[in-house]
Amino acid sequence: MMKVETITRQKAELLAEIADMKKSRNAAFLVHNYQIPTVQDIGDFVGDSLGLAQEAVQTDVDVIVLCGVRFMAETAKLLNPEKTVLLAEREANCPMAQMVRADDLVALKGEHPGATVVSYVNTTAATKAVTDVCCTSANAVKVVNSIAEDKRIIFTPDQHLGAYVRKMTGRDIILWPGCCPTHARITAEMVLEAKGEHPRAKVVVHPECLMEVIELADAVRSTSGMLKYCAESDAARFIIGTEKGMIYPLKKRCPDKEFWPVTQEAICPNMKLTTLESVRDALKYMQYEITIPPAVAEPARRAIERMLQIGRDSAG
Repeated sequence: MMKVETITRQKAELLAEIADMKKSRNAAFLVHNYQIPTVQDIGDFVGDSLGLAQEAVQTDVDVIVLCGVRFMAETAKLLNPEKTVLLAEREANCPMAQMVRADDLVALKGEHPGATVVSYVNTTAATKAVTDVCCTSANAVKVVNSIAEDKRIIFTPDQHLGAYVRKMTGRDIILWPGCCPTHARITAEMVLEAKGEHPRAKVVVHPECLMEVIELADAVRSTSGMLKYCAESDAARFIIGTEKGMIYPLKKRCPDKEFWPVTQEAICPNMKLTTLESVRDALKYMQYEITIPPAVAEPARRAIERMLQIGRDSAG
């Protein structure tokens, strides 16, 4: 009992320390849905890549602490060049973002003159800088549909999200050979096994999943879309095909419903690196600040702003 009380007291002291520094630094915490529960719980905003990008624009603070992976912090910095943006955990990188290099993408563009490049936000700032428009899993179909029908499209770097978009839009899309290793671990066999264990559950999967998994789903949604779908559904049980950290915000949003991950193996180790200590140290030492050279930042920012504008236009 004494050990539990000590741990609880230490956590309370840590949270108080973070709260004090947050106030003194005039900071906000933007947290991705895949983060560990204790980090999600301190977030000023918790959401998916699109939500984080939108919130970054609206955040009226001096310092943004991004609790996620590096490309998300870069996106926040691109949209807030005047703010200090800190990545809470230095080693938190996205493997998929490393699967496409800007110079290789430029070479592919040279092979397909006139093609429009759509890059998932899960890319580096350098890749975004040679991209026409960005997208997220929540708006990829909308972004592609906004492009002139006679235009061929290069979609990078997630071939599975690209294949899903191609199926939904019928567009001529050249797929970059990249993927999310975590979502690629989810197989059709795992989905069928989960359905066998929970036969009355709805299956909701992320569009980064393999097409064979998507074809077994009742719904295909981004993480924020999963929250909305499950909250509004009449169903009470759900099998979730994405990083298993998504179960926590789903249970918080829908405490009266049941959720199971397709597999316990769907874990992104990079998303699990950030801790409360990481957040405290980022603020305490103002460390892991994101900086982007202007020659890269300006065209990369345009690609993101085009994406956000498409959302505003479709909402109007």
